[in-house]
Amino acid sequence: MKIVYMGTPDFAVPALAALVDAGYEVAGVVTQPDKPKGRGKTLVPTPVKEEALKHGIPVYQPRKVREPEFVETLKEMEPDIIIVAAFGQIIPKEILDMPKFGCINIHASLLPKYRGAAPIQQAVINGDKEAGVTIMKMGTGLDTGDMISQASVLLTKDETGGSLFDRLADLGAGLLVKTLPSIFDRTAVYEPQPEESPTPYAGMITKQMGLLDFHKNAEELERLIRGMDPWPSAYTFLNGKSLKVWKAAVEQKASGQEEPGTVTGTDKEGIHVTCGQDSLILKEIQLEGKKRMDAAAFLRGYPIETGTMLKDHKE
Repeated sequence: MKIVYMGTPDFAVPALAALVDAGYEVAGVVTQPDKPKGRGKTLVPTPVKEEALKHGIPVYQPRKVREPEFVETLKEMEPDIIIVAAFGQIIPKEILDMPKFGCINIHASLLPKYRGAAPIQQAVINGDKEAGVTIMKMGTGLDTGDMISQASVLLTKDETGGSLFDRLADLGAGLLVKTLPSIFDRTAVYEPQPEESPTPYAGMITKQMGLLDFHKNAEELERLIRGMDPWPSAYTFLNGKSLKVWKAAVEQKASGQEEPGTVTGTDKEGIHVTCGQDSLILKEIQLEGKKRMDAAAFLRGYPIETGTMLKDHKE
């Protein structure tokens, strides 16, 4: 079977590697164009491109996959199936209908839950007990195609967006290789999804979403901090400077008179901050222009007075 693989970030690398290890013929890899990075604006290849080149697989990087020239190129490759994982572009119907076995997608949620671009972060932010991956047949709707197979994992107490990203990437790779034989011998069962998802659409994560609103309860903010790790990170403002918060703990505490965002004390545990319900102990932080560090170590060089306000804007 001739496979064309479409993917871009780190999440899509294990599945490509698994296809090669399983002996499948990957005729070509389609990924996003190289992006300029750093002061010198050096063009940096995508993680999937780097993996493809390691195996000598031809790489295609169209600006838009719907461009007629690329569609013709894809037709000439005559793929039996197209496999998509976090590619980053909408696949037009002309391409979806092209392969004999259609286009399948490795989606990082237990569909129909969390359709959209950021299901991994949402699972952590929402405090889900489990998360998973779904192998689905792609249709013209966003993540609404028929489900073929699923696998799940339990989230750990300290799960971050980054750690779950890595776990689901490996889980998806294994599930893909297990599922492909049933697709090719036509024994796979395609289960239609309900029209409506039981959860809101998990749209793209933005930097603004990491801003800590201390009027919310501490448990909700602690999950947000983990969900935003490693990108874009959760943050607040201290004395006019951005303060990233990498790790925190919930401190059950009766409501006092302090306004949410007030520092009620500092100690070896970290920086204690009043929230709408309970308090948050900031344990690992990064002040603008400084290195990421343990809060106790930070406090030795940058004392914070009780009563200091952490704010939601730069003064």
